[in-house]
Amino acid sequence: MMKKSKMIKRVSFIDRACHWTVVICFFLVALSGIAMFFPTLSWLTQTFGTPQMGRILHPFFGVLIFCVLVLMFFRFVKHNIPKKEDISWFVHIVDVLKGKEHEVADVGKYNPGQKAMFWSIMGLILVLLVSGVIIWRPYFAEFFPIWAIRLGLMIHAVAAIVLIHAILIHIYMAFWVKGSITGMIEGKVSRKWAAKHHPRWYREVVAEEEKKNE
Repeated sequence: MMKKSKMIKRVSFIDRACHWTVVICFFLVALSGIAMFFPTLSWLTQTFGTPQMGRILHPFFGVLIFCVLVLMFFRFVKHNIPKKEDISWFVHIVDVLKGKEHEVADVGKYNPGQKAMFWSIMGLILVLLVSGVIIWRPYFAEFFPIWAIRLGLMIHAVAAIVLIHAILIHIYMAFWVKGSITGMIEGKVSRKWAAKHHPRWYREVVAEEEKKNE
């Protein structure tokens, strides 16, 4: 077993708690939403117990996801600001996919792909919130004209489908980069992992450690 001294903190407890709260709620909302979009899959609403409860709780859990993501936005945004160093990552995307990311890009705490995922999720969840409020019966839909509700339904469905695909890509990448899931569960990663996948961030961590030891 790797010694604690060889591990470094990557994700705080509150960030991990927020992440897994979103994960659980997302699957509940996604499954119930798919069930409402495709009547033949109505049995999926049983994730909330019954189809009726699925329809009632779907929007409330959606709002919960939005609130948690707002908290995560303010905690993560500083690490997801695009920088000119990110261009090399995209230019050499083939090498990145071959596992040679550390050879072609000096990655910070999050790589450009993760940054793109961050902004995509935040943007889509905002679209889902606004469109969801417009079509939310019996609370808000009555305040909007029928054309707005129909448009809201279409936008909500399209945004949901895009978000589901984005999350599937996110899950795939988490499994593809060995050690990522462990970092999100335990909050720590090995120094070797950090130096390989996020060298610029690793140097910053080491510099901070040296500064504290002076």
